Amino acid sequence: MVSQSLSRPATGRRTFWTGARKRALVGYLFVLPVAFVLLLLVAYPFAYAVWISFTSRTIAQSGHFVGLANYAYLLHWTSFQAAIQNTIVMVVGAEAIKLTIGLALALLLNEKIRGRMLFRGLVLLPWAMPSFVAFITWKLLYAPTGGAFNLILQDLNPAAQPINFLSSQLALPSVLVATVWRGFPFWVIAFLAALQTVPEEYYDAAKTDGAGSWQRFRHITLPSIRHIILLVTLLSTIWTANSFDNVWLMTQGGPSDATMVLPVLAYFGLTSFQLGQAAAVAVAPLPVFAMLIVIVAGLLQRDE
Repeated sequence: MVSQSLSRPATGRRTFWTGARKRALVGYLFVLPVAFVLLLLVAYPFAYAVWISFTSRTIAQSGHFVGLANYAYLLHWTSFQAAIQNTIVMVVGAEAIKLTIGLALALLLNEKIRGRMLFRGLVLLPWAMPSFVAFITWKLLYAPTGGAFNLILQDLNPAAQPINFLSSQLALPSVLVATVWRGFPFWVIAFLAALQTVPEEYYDAAKTDGAGSWQRFRHITLPSIRHIILLVTLLSTIWTANSFDNVWLMTQGGPSDATMVLPVLAYFGLTSFQLGQAAAVAVAPLPVFAMLIVIVAGLLQRDE
């Protein structure tokens, strides 16, 4: 009895710095530099841009607080309305096509076909190519004189007139095609990596039960890679909506705002020294992005 009483720990005073708290402190110390860098390089510029969007600041003048005047001006600005419409068309069209192509090619490259490693490498070429080179190349392909597409059309029909793809109603679809070509490899690689995590036993069991290809795709493949589809769609949507180089290098927003998108319009605001309006153009779509992030996060949380 005496030995048992002596071996009992003291119950009066407890040590504050327990092992768990020490480990937590070490973790916070490691995270602190990263958090400081994020605050300095992300949070501060973001907050400053939001503040500028509520001012009349220009290059030469610091301006003053004008409230929602810049945003009210955007609502009646025809270029902003065209940019909103073109951005929606670009995002919805590009993401739908990239989803279809990416998923189809990923399913194909996941099969045991001859030379699939070579094809997996080739499909990365558009993504690996610098965007400047890619979109300048597409601009040359669309050229009315000497462009590859017009040369093919003239070979098929020598009497046909050259088509000016980037200076007509075909400008936005032409930029969309180039954007899809540049971005679809990211979808293919992401979906292919997700498909390789699906256990083969699921498909073997489905085949034993008599499930066809469509049933296996619907009930096994799609549910297994659903979270990757959501994440890739969210990331690509934000990237496409914020993409500047594709439109600027090919059309610079023309003709007559036919391909004007929000990043290019914000750039024109900077070149005209209207920093407040340019910041308002850049900040305006942020609530939509935030809503998309919340929706996708909710869907992923529900899946878990």
